[in-house]
Amino acid sequence: MGCFNQTIRETDSKEIPRRLSLRAMTETIEELNKEGVSGEPFERIVPDGHKIAVTLLTGGGDRPYAFGLATELIRSGAVLDLIGSDELDSPEFHGKPQVRFLNLRGDQRPGVGTASKVLRVLAYYWKLIRYALTSQPRIFHILWNNKFQSFDRTVLMLYYRALRKRIVLTVHNVNAGRRDSKDSAWNRLTLRIQYHLADHLFVHTEKMRLELSEEFGVQKSHVTVVPFGINNAVPNTSLTPAEAKQRLRIQGHEKTLLFFGNIAPYKGLEHLVDAFRKLLRRDKGYRLIIAGRPKDCERYWDGIQASIQSDLQKGKILLKAEYIPDAETEVYFKGSDVLVLPYTHVYQSGVLFLAHSFGLPVLAADVGCLGDEIVEGKNGFVFKARNSVDLAGTVERYFSSNLYTHLEQQRDEIRRCAAQQHSWEIVGRMTMEVYGELLGFAKRNQTQNFESSDALQHTNNPRQT
Repeated sequence: MGCFNQTIRETDSKEIPRRLSLRAMTETIEELNKEGVSGEPFERIVPDGHKIAVTLLTGGGDRPYAFGLATELIRSGAVLDLIGSDELDSPEFHGKPQVRFLNLRGDQRPGVGTASKVLRVLAYYWKLIRYALTSQPRIFHILWNNKFQSFDRTVLMLYYRALRKRIVLTVHNVNAGRRDSKDSAWNRLTLRIQYHLADHLFVHTEKMRLELSEEFGVQKSHVTVVPFGINNAVPNTSLTPAEAKQRLRIQGHEKTLLFFGNIAPYKGLEHLVDAFRKLLRRDKGYRLIIAGRPKDCERYWDGIQASIQSDLQKGKILLKAEYIPDAETEVYFKGSDVLVLPYTHVYQSGVLFLAHSFGLPVLAADVGCLGDEIVEGKNGFVFKARNSVDLAGTVERYFSSNLYTHLEQQRDEIRRCAAQQHSWEIVGRMTMEVYGELLGFAKRNQTQNFESSDALQHTNNPRQT
């Protein structure tokens, strides 16, 4: 089997836009400096020469992406200040001279009172503002915004620019408000401000790059498409699929579907539940695992729970409605036969790449760029979004396919292809090139943009939609 692959395309290598002059804010900062505001314990001397020094602003979450990018930047020789939380802390970020892990966010566990949450968020913002004032790295790379989106997109961005930082922004969702049915004129305005205040943007698909251009007026030359790096943060031990099924109390003959990750309305879990009921009417040998934490959707989740009570009692659905720690994640991906992404609106999904890192096939709705990562019959199948009938039919097609029949062998091939095409080495190289250009160390002769797999599908097996 040939891997689904991507093309590297040349784009214009236009000059990165010059920053705005923010005289008033700069004067305020200078006044603070005169008053003796100290950066301790955050001061750091960055080595001379062409060392690329970067502050990586993670927002305190998304451990798989932050871990993958940070470890690759360290390997590539960058000097790194990693702004993180308890969740992101890792031995890989300690004991190395070129990286400093700054746990400014601390504990983010949800089970505390409102007052405690407010205090810890405000404390985090104060630490972050104080750190930025005296920080040495000239590159500030934002992976995710913090708690107060409007503040981060406007005031905080202006603050960084006043400090003469070169701002890089990874855009995982071009407009999450629209995805979550919470879009507004204010949301779009603050997004536009952030996108235009950033010196350079990273996205994961060409469709996202086009949307930034058409809807927010961002110049395409200021956006680089990079692959979504494959998981290297979640442990992958010698645990076998048979052993994982045993732990989950799943019989070897049961055909097991997995829904994994945060639960929210845009993820379309109700369509999977409806399809699962249809499947059970025709074949009692199916099981469904729902593993993930409901996220700010109490009414939606109440409806889902009511709809699955009968199947929960019969043991047909295994429910783990909570955050799944990294150490437990592999059990679900190895104990399942296929991951289902019934999303109704999405740009890209880290869960898809997490599944492929374990060699698990994926059934994906035809929304966003999910289908671009699927080669039918090789690493999954695509179905019509919001259509439980088509989803049920696609599940049956998968379990009657050679992909499922030879799943043990196919898992190795899926893993190999995913690691090849979504290597952090590729992400790191493209990221370092952008950093170097922003710092004036080198000019990129060609801006290379990663494109998803539908541009060059394996010729013997085109993706069917």
